Amino acid sequence: MNKLLALAIFALLAASCAPKQVSVTTPATPQTQQVNSPVTPAPIGNSTVVPAPTRVAISDTAARPAWLKNRISAVLAERKRNPIIRILSYDYRGQTVYYQSAPCCDQYSQVFDSQGRLVCQPEGGITGKGDGKCPDFDKNKTNEKLVWQDPR
Repeated sequence: MNKLLALAIFALLAASCAPKQVSVTTPATPQTQQVNSPVTPAPIGNSTVVPAPTRVAISDTAARPAWLKNRISAVLAERKRNPIIRILSYDYRGQTVYYQSAPCCDQYSQVFDSQGRLVCQPEGGITGKGDGKCPDFDKNKTNEKLVWQDPR
């Protein structure tokens, strides 16, 4: 009886582990099928994907104060930075301010009032949150204008 039981278990295992045979046939001639639908139009030259608009600052054509001209001269006297230095003007807390981007990495960006005094450093540093003196800068700045960017 044990030999019969062992033989039955062996037969079941052998049958379950045997490779499965699948028969696939390919017709000798391709079959075509008529579809009653409109023909797909040829692609048009214009892209059908509309890119999201990028935020582009409006150039500020107003005369630059002397202190700002001096800052620009100082940047041009240094080596070119990557990313390039940009100066933008904004309305912030009821006054016009000038934002100078950081030259790299953990360095601080700077915001100056119209007299050239440092108001705050909204970004940069180890935390990336600046000096903490204007945590609402990004939320409350308006009327962005590009004043200058490094042309090199």
